Amino acid sequence: MWADLRLALIITRREVRDQFRDWRIIFPVVGLTLFFPFLMNFTARQALNFVQQYGASILAERMVPFLFMIVGFFPITVSLVIALESFVGEKERSSIEPLLNSPLKDWQLYLGKLLSSAVPCILASFLAMGVYLVGLRWQKIALPELPLMLQIVSLTIVQGFVMVSSAVVVSTQATSVRAANLLASPIVIPVALLIQAESVMMFWGDYKILWLVVFGLLVLTYLMVRVGLAHFQREELLGREIDVLNIRWGWGVFWGGVVEDSHSVMDWYRRILPQTLRRLRLPAAIMTVLVLASIVVGTRLIDYFPGLLDSLGSGSVHSRLAALVTAWPFFDFSPVLLIWWQNVRALILALGLGVISFGILGLLPSMLTFGIMGYLMQYFVNNGVPAWQYLVGFILPHGIIEIPMIILAGAAVLRMGAILATPTPGRTIGEVWLSCLADWFKVMVGVVFPLLILAAAIEAWITPRVAAMIIH
Repeated sequence: MWADLRLALIITRREVRDQFRDWRIIFPVVGLTLFFPFLMNFTARQALNFVQQYGASILAERMVPFLFMIVGFFPITVSLVIALESFVGEKERSSIEPLLNSPLKDWQLYLGKLLSSAVPCILASFLAMGVYLVGLRWQKIALPELPLMLQIVSLTIVQGFVMVSSAVVVSTQATSVRAANLLASPIVIPVALLIQAESVMMFWGDYKILWLVVFGLLVLTYLMVRVGLAHFQREELLGREIDVLNIRWGWGVFWGGVVEDSHSVMDWYRRILPQTLRRLRLPAAIMTVLVLASIVVGTRLIDYFPGLLDSLGSGSVHSRLAALVTAWPFFDFSPVLLIWWQNVRALILALGLGVISFGILGLLPSMLTFGIMGYLMQYFVNNGVPAWQYLVGFILPHGIIEIPMIILAGAAVLRMGAILATPTPGRTIGEVWLSCLADWFKVMVGVVFPLLILAAAIEAWITPRVAAMIIH
């Protein structure tokens, strides 16, 4: 294994040496990398002077590590162009044929290119963060604590590898450097949004959650590398000249994956749909474990937000629940449609998040829902409402149908990410994606959406009556 890895590192050394020889690469990367920390040092000093006028010293203290994180992130975005042109750039320069004709295996060639693209990004980030810390020390601004700096450095490394691994995948699938650069926005924008979420955590002062972000990004990096290795084929890279948007072909692949070889709707329900559901057994089991874990985590959040619902009304929790179920509009059809559409929107959102994260973020809406359910259960228990009353009165009537459907939908998204990261010889990444989308569509249209209508009707018409009988 080490001998095979050394062959991949030959490509890495060659690429890194060539990159550091080219002044057109070094000058903008190093120049912007050195300029940005000075700008952030100036920003930190101005922010400190401003907030100290109003006694907001805690805000100033948390501004410094936030800018430290931004300083590390900025060089990665600048250096990302190296990863974007790693394969397609060599193809345009007509220098890729000797590389592809080498005796290296596909995974060795791909891994060598990946590591060579990551080295400049990570080194530029380290240089920028080092200059920023030296500037803080020179201006006599207190440095962040060592554990927090280790967290930020870890975040920077994994974010760099996520972006680089994504960019290399784009480079293997794009037909030109221009197309690769245009496709970079789906890489930069989600990571920029993640940076905003991390900044909220840092200003909030709950730094422990950042380690969970590091772990999630490590998993995402592994999946991105798996996707790149699974779909990298040197013959296809040489043969791809231009991709034409063929809607008819795409629709044919998608619809063929939906109907398969069925001859009627009854045949589809009897044969095709059960086969699809059987393929979801393992993802459904994983999703069930995650649901239970989300409920447990939700019950623990009551310790952090004990009085979050106290402002929703006066009186005891029992009386407020009784007033709620009494005022509920029984046998009105509009709540059914609203509840159903709310669930459908959440599942479509989960699909969108799952597509850009190989199923990982697609689990987030469901986990948040069950986390809130666990939080409410613990809140009611703390205020004298037994857990069985909450579960039987407010969850169980419609949850018997709705919860399995949410688990099934999450399993379909989870399987989509797993299939995209699995080698599929003879099929392009577009064909695999359309086939996975067809499987998701079959599950949604065949099972989930119809049963969610039934669950919504029960939630609107029956659950409030059951809750009223139990609460009173």
